[in-house]
Amino acid sequence: MGNADTKLHFRKAVVQLTTKTQPIDAGDESFWDQFWGEHTTTSQDVFALIPAAEIRSLREEAPSNLATLCYKAVEKLVRAADTGCSTSQEQNIVLNCVRILTRVLPYIFEDPDWRGFFWSSLPAGGDDGDDDDNAHAEPLPLAHSLINALCDLLFCPDFTVSPNKKSGPDKHEDLQSIDSCEYIWEAGVGFAHSPPHVPAHDSNRTQLLKLILTCFSQTIYQPGPDPNDAGNRWIAAFTCADNRHALPLFTSLVNTVCGYNPGGLGVPYNHLLFWDHREPLVEVALQILITALDRDVTAGLPGWDQNGPGDNLFINYLSRIHREEDLSFVLRGFTRLLNNPLQQTYLPHSTKKLTCHQELLVFFWKFCDYNKKFLFYVLKSSDVLDILVPILYHLNDARADQSRVGLMHIGVFILLLLSGERNFGVRLNKPYTASVPMDIPVFTGTHADLMIIVFHKIITTGHQRLQPLFDCLLTILVNVSPYIKTMSMVGANKLVHLLEAFSTPWFLLSAPHHHHLVFFLLETFNNIIQYQFDGNSNLVYTIIRKRQVFHALANLPTDHSTISKSLARRGKRLPPTRHPSTDSTRNPPTMEGATPALPAQPGTHTASLPAMPGLEKMTEKESAHPTTQQLDQLTHADPSKVGTEASDEVIGSSPPPPGTTVQPPTLPSSPQPTLDGLTLQDKGGDERGSSPTQSQGCDWSVGGGQDSENEATPSSTPRDPSVTPHDPSWTPTPAWVSGWKSKLPLQTIMRLLQVLVPQVEKICIDKGLTDESEILRFLQHGTLVGLLPVPHPILIRKYQANAGTATWFRTYMWGVIYLRNVDPPIWYDTDVKLFEIQRV
Repeated sequence: MGNADTKLHFRKAVVQLTTKTQPIDAGDESFWDQFWGEHTTTSQDVFALIPAAEIRSLREEAPSNLATLCYKAVEKLVRAADTGCSTSQEQNIVLNCVRILTRVLPYIFEDPDWRGFFWSSLPAGGDDGDDDDNAHAEPLPLAHSLINALCDLLFCPDFTVSPNKKSGPDKHEDLQSIDSCEYIWEAGVGFAHSPPHVPAHDSNRTQLLKLILTCFSQTIYQPGPDPNDAGNRWIAAFTCADNRHALPLFTSLVNTVCGYNPGGLGVPYNHLLFWDHREPLVEVALQILITALDRDVTAGLPGWDQNGPGDNLFINYLSRIHREEDLSFVLRGFTRLLNNPLQQTYLPHSTKKLTCHQELLVFFWKFCDYNKKFLFYVLKSSDVLDILVPILYHLNDARADQSRVGLMHIGVFILLLLSGERNFGVRLNKPYTASVPMDIPVFTGTHADLMIIVFHKIITTGHQRLQPLFDCLLTILVNVSPYIKTMSMVGANKLVHLLEAFSTPWFLLSAPHHHHLVFFLLETFNNIIQYQFDGNSNLVYTIIRKRQVFHALANLPTDHSTISKSLARRGKRLPPTRHPSTDSTRNPPTMEGATPALPAQPGTHTASLPAMPGLEKMTEKESAHPTTQQLDQLTHADPSKVGTEASDEVIGSSPPPPGTTVQPPTLPSSPQPTLDGLTLQDKGGDERGSSPTQSQGCDWSVGGGQDSENEATPSSTPRDPSVTPHDPSWTPTPAWVSGWKSKLPLQTIMRLLQVLVPQVEKICIDKGLTDESEILRFLQHGTLVGLLPVPHPILIRKYQANAGTATWFRTYMWGVIYLRNVDPPIWYDTDVKLFEIQRV
């Protein structure tokens, strides 16, 4: 606000409104004008001068006054849209109304009795809907009037866009008849003209979009997932055909995000010298896009008008982008913005660093999910590596920070999606030049090596709550392994070390799903040996050098006494009478990387989200290169079984029991550290009251750990009917071990060792070799053609969307938006239901 007197007058008006218990006449313009009159406000002042306690008091004790305040503010916005908002005074009134509604709306959403207020008809005599679509016989609900007015104002010449042609003040363009497609904010997809950048217009757009985002936030005040949930009618109204600005709005938002260059003209420290008015606009545009593209919140809304909500036009438009130049523009935008935090210069802190990478990753995910042409365009060019490297950077950087669990998952899911396509594996063979600051071993190799090294670091040094991701990480490696032409010695050592860690008897026997990790790794080795043997002498040499790991796995004891001894070393004793035992991995590990790192120390950051479905529910199996024999089998066998080896019977899990639901994690004994002073935890159900058998799929803590009696189901379950996978008191039996041990795909590796080990030993003895380079040279020129078993078909596990991941994405997305909007803190101190906020 302009000065102390103006703040004082505004504060007095707020006090008058909140202390009067009698309804204030809506026609008392002199009173209501105090809130949005000629004075100039800022969002920070409005949030400071209207305390949360007073809004709640107004809502409970004088509800008619709160209703009138909202109605009058919407009325002012509709009137401004009708008149064209041509004067600075009208524009000032609009911004004041927008700030007040942004402040008040969250407190309306948090009360279930108030959520229907904006969807009721306007008071008699209201002129808000008079000039709207004449097809509506009845007045529009207040929410429709608000959304329509805000969308009109987002294309208002001299307020949010630059006018195309100069006209006198008396001939200002009518917003009701304006062709907003001529006023798209930025050149890019479907629009070649680049309008001038006006900082005031960017600021006005940002504030209007903040209010729209606040309208969308009704989702976070409803516990999810609820089968009786009516969906988000605000998002449906914004993205349906009734919004005549849907196309130019979608185009403006996409082009604003993808056309943004935080580096500007490349002048060092320019972000310290000049305020970047575009960055706040880009961030809120990104948040509007990812929330508007949430399909489930707009589908099947009950109580809608007879025409139905219609399709989500934002998803429709996104899926139809197909021109090469448009796809190139979008991909360049993603690579530029995702690589921005990774840029290094000789001058420290000389370039602007963006912090919206989490929203960018969600947007990239949605773009690939809804537009397969874009996904294939990304994969056919080596630009996909410019997406891969920043994802690996963030995964490596966030692995020990419990507050960034969500970031770890979104990164892994994107890589799982990409790895389902052959081109991704082929692109990984491009050499990697160390241009990104990552604390990983120095190596000379390809992007495949980089991915293996980062995954190894996540598994061996990440915090314990990442264990549910191990299946996904190894699935990605399995998917790309048939295409890895050369692997560095560092990458080969890391890969074999993972098998060494996961095949440790105490780890294999401590949980019913741990052996699946071994199956994934053996399948990875088999793919490389069968399809890329010639260029992978480093891996073959490492397998030979570490052959005792494979022999130990093949000779794993299955008798009761040995199983008991293996578990006893780790603190889990197996009683002869098989009484339940719950503590499996209490002592510190004996081998680096054999178990995940210990939990982060108190005071570090954490965040929990809804339980993810198991890997088997997120992927579908496809044969990558069917042979003639396989094609013949396709006509005689179930297509889903083609290309599945015996090991898949163990790796896959049986279908979930009827009534299985996704429940939140249960960590009652774990402290909840903070995330920027707050902790996000899903509140989708009663944590204490839910049975462990209710949760299907990944939990967010280590299976078999100290809290195992309260944890959800591991990510995969064995098919052995004698095993009760959901029972935390589960203990291994000789029959269970024998069941999966007999299906270990060790034939290829054992044959390789049988042929090559004597040859290598003979060369070493004959030539007195002590240098491994000579052995590697021998292996490079060797061949196993005709000596190995018949090559197995390549099996790709492709990502498949499901309701569990949709729920997870929604919670994660809104959690990020909640924490990123701190100036002003739109949702701070409100009763959020979608996740839990803990303040320290």
